[in-house]
Amino acid sequence: MADLITVEDPDDPRLHDYTGLTDVELRRRREPAEGLFVAEGEKVIRRAKDAGYEMRSMLLSARWVDAMRDVVDDLPAPVYVVEPEIAERVTGYHVHRGALASMQRKPLPTAAGLLRTARRVVVMEGVNDHTNIGAIFRSAAALGMDAVLLSPDCADPLYRRSVKVSMGAVFSVPYARLDGWPKSLERVREAGFTLLALTPDEEARTLDEAAPHRMDRVALMLGAEGDGLTRRALAAADERVRIPMSHGVDSLNVGAAAAVAFYAVATHRPQP
Repeated sequence: MADLITVEDPDDPRLHDYTGLTDVELRRRREPAEGLFVAEGEKVIRRAKDAGYEMRSMLLSARWVDAMRDVVDDLPAPVYVVEPEIAERVTGYHVHRGALASMQRKPLPTAAGLLRTARRVVVMEGVNDHTNIGAIFRSAAALGMDAVLLSPDCADPLYRRSVKVSMGAVFSVPYARLDGWPKSLERVREAGFTLLALTPDEEARTLDEAAPHRMDRVALMLGAEGDGLTRRALAAADERVRIPMSHGVDSLNVGAAAAVAFYAVATHRPQP
């Protein structure tokens, strides 16, 4: 059973994992280097725990102790109980959900390992907005995508904002980093996948026109908000595909576009 430890000093070194959560650059450097990430809110904490992530500690406001009692009672790690104003001084923002947990990261799988068993893969290039990362993972989980592959410059799926927006779906879809971008896309093709690059280019075929003969083993490529996929990534694809637009709208937010594209892939997939 975890020890409930009341902390009244925001500079207490035991709260180190939770300091400066609003400092994006600091957390982007610290968290992977220290092998941790922060889960926020009861549902996300429970999903991280159920996904097998080891908990380093919890930071709770007093009124959340009873709500998280079953987790606390099963936890060998310390639980720090603080007043809301102390939590705000430690983290840098008002923790309105009242519950944070520092979790130990797991080693990432290899791209080759994921490709051996997957049939529908998301490939992201340069998606560095944490909200978009979280939204894409949530749609990928909901719509049956098997894995996510990230270019080296994509944002961290386990950053607090990504985890929160995904509602813990980042724990449900395995992901790996690709190196040697975009040459590493050739390894995806060699694993038997058709590379479909999502673009607003009106000359590209629609996803419906590309289906169903392209949907056996498909890697759907998504680019960053605004710029989209780079020329090199587009050149590496087997085909460019688009979502038809109406009313003069030229494109969708990458998170919304991903959900539409995942649905198209899911509904055209071959039946087992």
